[in-house]
Amino acid sequence: MIARAALALSLLASPVAALPASAETAIFAGGCFWCVESDMDQVPGVTETISGYSGGTLKNPTYQNHEGHREVLKVEFDPGKISYPDLVTIFLRTIDPTDGGGQFCDRGHAYTTAIYAIGDAQLATAQKAKADAEAQLGQKLETEVAPAGEFTTAEDYHQNYYKVNPARYKYYRFACGRNDRVKQVWGADAFKGIPSH
Repeated sequence: MIARAALALSLLASPVAALPASAETAIFAGGCFWCVESDMDQVPGVTETISGYSGGTLKNPTYQNHEGHREVLKVEFDPGKISYPDLVTIFLRTIDPTDGGGQFCDRGHAYTTAIYAIGDAQLATAQKAKADAEAQLGQKLETEVAPAGEFTTAEDYHQNYYKVNPARYKYYRFACGRNDRVKQVWGADAFKGIPSH
């Protein structure tokens, strides 16, 4: 009994490890969600990514029918390791934000870019990041910044596509010209914060 009491007291006296900060969520539309997922999964501090659809009014969108929606990625992250402002800055440098008609070989509204902000703080941060990027590039960005709406998870076969189908994914990304165009737009800042690039 005395030994147990002493153990309990020693545990109370020991420094308690800081608990990790609660996860936060960001939602980005950057063209094909396979590619956005592949990039965001490499960002230190990102804990989970889920491909899906958002931005439209159609109920229960699917890959075959998501008219009005964009392909998006829901990003769960640890704000103790990566801040939302830094995450937005990294995201913008993985896309061509000057293209209002889609991304790379994927054309149409579903593949246009957006930052869907969750709450006023994210909205203000995203607007500032967009303005900073416009100043850096010297031109207007076509990336929409808007409050987040409903998010619908995409079909299972879209989740982690780049891991499940690596050869097909790599061919698609190369053939679509994604990396080359991002480097053309951003120069040395292209894919900044993405280790594999």
